[in-house]
Amino acid sequence: MREASVGHQCPECVAEGRKTQRSARTAFGGSVAGRDGLVTKTLIGLNLIAAVIGLALYGIDTLIPQGGLFGRITEWQIAGGVLGPSVLVNTDQGQVVYTGIYDGAYYRLITAMFIHYGIIHLLFNMWALWAVGRSLEAVLGRFRFAALYLLAGIGGNVAAFIIDPNAPTAGASTAIFGLFAAFFVIARRLGGDTRQILVVLVINLVITFTLPGVSWAGHVGGLVTGALVGAVLAYAPRDRRTLVQAVGLGIVLVALIGLTLAKVASVTA
Repeated sequence: MREASVGHQCPECVAEGRKTQRSARTAFGGSVAGRDGLVTKTLIGLNLIAAVIGLALYGIDTLIPQGGLFGRITEWQIAGGVLGPSVLVNTDQGQVVYTGIYDGAYYRLITAMFIHYGIIHLLFNMWALWAVGRSLEAVLGRFRFAALYLLAGIGGNVAAFIIDPNAPTAGASTAIFGLFAAFFVIARRLGGDTRQILVVLVINLVITFTLPGVSWAGHVGGLVTGALVGAVLAYAPRDRRTLVQAVGLGIVLVALIGLTLAKVASVTA
């Protein structure tokens, strides 16, 4: 027997009660375990690890590039960023061919989310992820937040691929713009004040369209995808919430795959 606040309980009874008791959920059906921010911290960790890998493979230029706020394109962005055609690069070790999306390197639509143009680009995006990610993860739960982040990032990368496939594009900002949009949608759904996030969105959009070298297509694509995913998660009917959310997110993913394949087919056909 185990001592309880009133009397004693047998271990078997406690275990059985835990099986039948419904776990606590957030307003949108996620587990309250998301309040610890584990996915947000993991995503930041993955971005930092990617930076270290880039440093080890391609040198200090991947962290402290020369020229401009975010620097020039290095082999790191060519190796894992969004890029349509395959490219041949002359290196100290000889000629290296980097396979593009047209030739089947679809993984670039994911890896590009974790590659940055130097330390300033990396730190700015990680600060934004830390600032907004924990709040979204707390209200959505771990799995829904992770799905939002990945779909928004892929959506931005697909847009960058369709609009400007010849320019290597990289950075977590495609996903982060999606988080901004989802934060706005979810705050509206909960009846909260959206003025601050709206100001942040406007400022970042102004930077996107005025700062040279920034992928406006990637940012806008992430923004639109994040808004769609946020709406699916926030407005799914409560009685069929998980099913509607899963189907809605699946439709978004299929649409992104379809757009990618259509772009590839239009070029390679």
